[in-house]
Amino acid sequence: MDKKERQIRNWKSISGFIVTILLFAAIVLLIIGIKKVDPPILRVLFSARNRPQSTTAVKTDALDLWTDSADSKAALISYVESVTKEGSPDFIPVENRIAVFDMDGTFLCETDPYYYDFCLLKYRVLDDPTYKDKASYFERSVAEAAKAYMEGDHSVEISMTDHGRAVAMAFAGMTIEEFEKYIAEFKKQPAPGYNGMTRGEAFYRPMLQVIDYLQANGFKVYVVSGTDRFIVRGLLKDSVNIPRNQIIGSDENLVAVNQGSKDGLDYTYTDKDKVILGGQFMIKNLKMNKVSAIVQEIGIQPVLSFGNSTGDSAMAEYATTNNKYKSLAFMLCCDDLERENGSEEKADQMEQLCQQYGWIPVSMKNDWKTIYGEGVTKK
Repeated sequence: MDKKERQIRNWKSISGFIVTILLFAAIVLLIIGIKKVDPPILRVLFSARNRPQSTTAVKTDALDLWTDSADSKAALISYVESVTKEGSPDFIPVENRIAVFDMDGTFLCETDPYYYDFCLLKYRVLDDPTYKDKASYFERSVAEAAKAYMEGDHSVEISMTDHGRAVAMAFAGMTIEEFEKYIAEFKKQPAPGYNGMTRGEAFYRPMLQVIDYLQANGFKVYVVSGTDRFIVRGLLKDSVNIPRNQIIGSDENLVAVNQGSKDGLDYTYTDKDKVILGGQFMIKNLKMNKVSAIVQEIGIQPVLSFGNSTGDSAMAEYATTNNKYKSLAFMLCCDDLERENGSEEKADQMEQLCQQYGWIPVSMKNDWKTIYGEGVTKK
C-alpha cells in the first residue's frame, strides 16, 4: 500500500469518527429540545416511573340509577372529570381527593321510623328480653321518649347528649366483636316502614353508586356521622365498601376488662385483658364537632361533602370555604313521598339553604330512578 492510499484510508476513518460524534451530539440536542417542549410522548418516556396510576374518570354509566335529567348528577360528573384530568386547571392530586359523607338520611334511611341508633336503643332497652329488665331508669326514660317520637308524638324533645349517654350505658361491658354481632342481628329485622327490605338493607342505592364512583376515580371516602362510631362500623360491615378506619362517629370510652375504676394512665393492658365498651359517652358528632373530627382524624380539608340536614351544614361549609382546590357540597332533599317517608316541608327548607349557601340540592323524587331497589315498597 503506497503513501497516498494510506492517507485516504486514514481520512475515511477520521471522517467516520467525526460523523459519529456529530450524529450523537445531534441526538442529544434533539432530546434536550424535545424535553423543553414536553409533549405527551416524551412525558411517557421520561417520567412514567414517577407518575401515579391513571386518574382518568371512569365511565359515568356507573351512575345509572340517577335520571339523565338530574342537575346534581351532571354537576358531580362534570366536577369529577375536571378534577381528575391531568393538565386541567382544576386537577386535584389523589392524596387530596377527600370526600366526606353523613350517613343517616344521606345514604341510609333515617325514616324507618327514625335514626338507626335511636331504633337500636329503643329495641335494646324496651324490647330485648336479655336486657330490658336490666336497663336503668335513665336509659328507659330516653328510650320511651324515642319510642313516643317514632310513634308520631313530635312534641317530645330528645336531647342528643342524653341519647348518646343512654346508648353508651346500654351496651357497656360488650367487646367490640360482641357489639358488632348484636348489630348484625338487629340488621336482620324487617324494616318497619317498608315491604321487601330489612333494616340492614335500607341504603339509598343511588348514593352507594356515588361512593363507588368516587372511589373508582381516586377519592378517599370517609363517613362522618352523628351515630355512634361502633354502630356505624357494625352497620356498614359487609354492606358498604368503606374501610373501618375511614368511619368517624359519635364516641364512647373504651376500657380493659380488668381495668375497673382505674384511669387509663394508671393501668397497663395485659394478656388477660380484652377491650370493652366503657359505658361513658364522650362526644356527639354533629355540627361543629364534625369539622373538629375531620381536622383531628383526617387532617386534610375535604373537597366534597354530602349531607342532608343542618347537622351537616358545618361540614359542608368547611369543605367549600377557603379551599385551595375546587370543592362542592351536595345536600339531599327528602321530597319523595311515594317511595320514601319524605317531608315536603323539610325538603323545601333544605332547597332554600342550598340556594343561600351555594350547595347542590339532590332531589330524591326527581333525581333517582329508584331508592332501595326493585321489590321494595313503602308501607
